[in-house]
Amino acid sequence: MNTTSTATNNTAHLPRWRRPIVLLGLMTFALFMAFATWSALLNNFIHERAGFDGSDLGWLQSIREVPGFFAVAVIVVLWVMREQMLAMVSLVMLGGAVAVTAWFPTFGGLLLTTFISSLGFHYFETVKQSLELQWIPKERGPQTLGWLLSVGSAGSLIAYGGIMILWRIFEWDYNGLYMLGGGITVAIALFAFFAYPRFHGPTPQNRKLVLRKRYWLYYTLQFMAGARRQIFIVFAAFMMVERFGFQVHEVTALFLINYIANMFLGPIIGGVIGRFGERNALVFEYIGLTIIFLAYGGIYVFGWGVALAAGLYVLDHLFFGLSIAQKTYFQKIADPADIAPTAAVAFTINHIGAVVLPAVLGYLWLYSPASVFGFAAALAFVSLLLSLCIPRHPIAGRETIFTK
Repeated sequence: MNTTSTATNNTAHLPRWRRPIVLLGLMTFALFMAFATWSALLNNFIHERAGFDGSDLGWLQSIREVPGFFAVAVIVVLWVMREQMLAMVSLVMLGGAVAVTAWFPTFGGLLLTTFISSLGFHYFETVKQSLELQWIPKERGPQTLGWLLSVGSAGSLIAYGGIMILWRIFEWDYNGLYMLGGGITVAIALFAFFAYPRFHGPTPQNRKLVLRKRYWLYYTLQFMAGARRQIFIVFAAFMMVERFGFQVHEVTALFLINYIANMFLGPIIGGVIGRFGERNALVFEYIGLTIIFLAYGGIYVFGWGVALAAGLYVLDHLFFGLSIAQKTYFQKIADPADIAPTAAVAFTINHIGAVVLPAVLGYLWLYSPASVFGFAAALAFVSLLLSLCIPRHPIAGRETIFTK
């Protein structure tokens, strides 16, 4: 175990593979490996082995979001554990719970494994966002975050490609696939624990709850993004299984296309944000998402076919890549000491709607799937209006167009 503490702005003497950005990339890869395994198999597993309907799925996804709602508790954990250590512990929790998912093919069992894996996922995501904004220089923020998006997509790509091959050719079952994907994540987390120094950013972080009025737009954008994205995660893929009868390898192929595109486009997305600014990137994202969610509803109203649904799903996933503009927007307006506590607060705000909406909309889904997607389109449109409040060049003291 390497207990050396090293400043992130003093790592030139380290081999490239042991520097902070590479560590972020390695942990991001591990996160996406476990989550991709879980999500690629979930809809078919709960449909075939646990007999879930839309309402059961809604409850499962609501439970999955509870740890995100309490992400603010990360501030308390950081009193006794540094962020980098918490990131590795969280990855072990995530990978371990994913590995044993197939052991509990019941409603109660899936709620338990989902909650544990989600605790690891959300606490890691909270800490990861904080470390990204602390360790990455502002001038390289969009490009580096785009690269990390590409690395995460590569992790998902390998997971999905492996599932397709092992399921179709070697006839692995759910248990073997879950064990492999979760086990790889645990192994990477343990390697990172022993192989890397303990890094610290240039600015000591506040270790108390931080809520600042001048961050109101960032908080609101986070709330809307969480609610809107949850509808996509829960119901878009379920639509492909329930309405069009997609099998495991077909759902996985769809995910595979998504992450191939993101792996190559991630750095380009970062470059676009760096060139055109956060405001323009988010406006473009929300216009696209509004149209896509309306088209999802049209599939049910007008009976549009599977090819359009699959195409919309891929476009939907690509547009969400632009959401890294929210991170770089906050990085530009934030007090450097506020990054860790605000990441925890913002992640909790992000999950307020995510905890409630899946269960509520799960019941609505039983009667009108089109209405679920219509509601998502409305959320995307409100996000568009909010994004217009971002200045062209945001800085501390000029957080919105209303501040002078």
